[in-house]
Amino acid sequence: MNLSEPRYAKYALVKEMLDTVSVVKNFNPAQSAEVAREIAEAGRFLMTGEGSSRIFPAKNAIRKALNWGLDLQICTECSRQAAQYDLSKFAVFCASNSGRTKEVVLLAQNLAAQGNRRRYCLSANTGTLLARATTREFVLSCGWEQAVAATKSVVEQAMFYQSVICHIAGRKMELDGLDESIQLALTMPIDAEIVRKAAAAPTIYFAGYNDGVAEELTLKTNEITRNKSDFLEGTYAVHGIEEVMDPNDVVFVIDPIEEEIEKFQEVLVKGVGLTVVALADRDTPFPTIKAPSAKEMTPAVYLAAGWNLLVEIGLALQIDLDKPTRARKVGNELIQ
Repeated sequence: MNLSEPRYAKYALVKEMLDTVSVVKNFNPAQSAEVAREIAEAGRFLMTGEGSSRIFPAKNAIRKALNWGLDLQICTECSRQAAQYDLSKFAVFCASNSGRTKEVVLLAQNLAAQGNRRRYCLSANTGTLLARATTREFVLSCGWEQAVAATKSVVEQAMFYQSVICHIAGRKMELDGLDESIQLALTMPIDAEIVRKAAAAPTIYFAGYNDGVAEELTLKTNEITRNKSDFLEGTYAVHGIEEVMDPNDVVFVIDPIEEEIEKFQEVLVKGVGLTVVALADRDTPFPTIKAPSAKEMTPAVYLAAGWNLLVEIGLALQIDLDKPTRARKVGNELIQ
């Protein structure tokens, strides 16, 4: 996709996806250094929010922290469930682009009433209800998005959390060339046959690591293409759900694990007879959407390549990419 063609340029969603390149290029990891020290002192870190403000940003950070063996209790939960936990010893980041998401604001207010001093706000707006309920506010540089589906804000939130984890781990955040990799992932051509099959599929599945990429693309499929979609963590795709899969369905496997490829071929391709497509930075036995590698930041590149795919599917279905019929920009707004 590109902004020089009218069929792309007329959509705010496409512009905001491509804005991600400059957001990444100008990101400053140093902004989270002080709060990272406070989180490290707490030793316990919860990232909460609803939908896109939580799925990829939080789960990407968790995967990194666990891969690096970080001495930090790190977790994520939606705000209503998190409100049932004893968070008195946790540092809590509350993410909401609007700063008005009801569940998130109420959790922050409850933490304030309980005397938790390590409560932070990550938002695309300043001076919000959420900011007033927290002890420190961090504002995304990407600005407010016009399209209902969040895109550039998701990547910036993820980079912010990863910068926190890098500070705690004493690692330099590997950002060299990330903007170029995301630019390529967003603009590279997607095989027309893959788009055709996905557009016609009764259900589009995304499988892969529990790092938020496949799960976030599942949500974006609903918002952007209006197709039914499901996230299949790990090998869930070959542990029972194949019983109800349709041969016309499509499964996109993000960064497939080598040891699992044979099982996916046996159960899904040969057994169900459906189409399996990989999204990876290397060739695979499946038809593959090949994205550039960006070392530890490669999941963000996969996300961008997935957006590219979904835009093409949406256009093939003649969907208004900016305006879903029922989905709202602020899912459950608190007004005071």
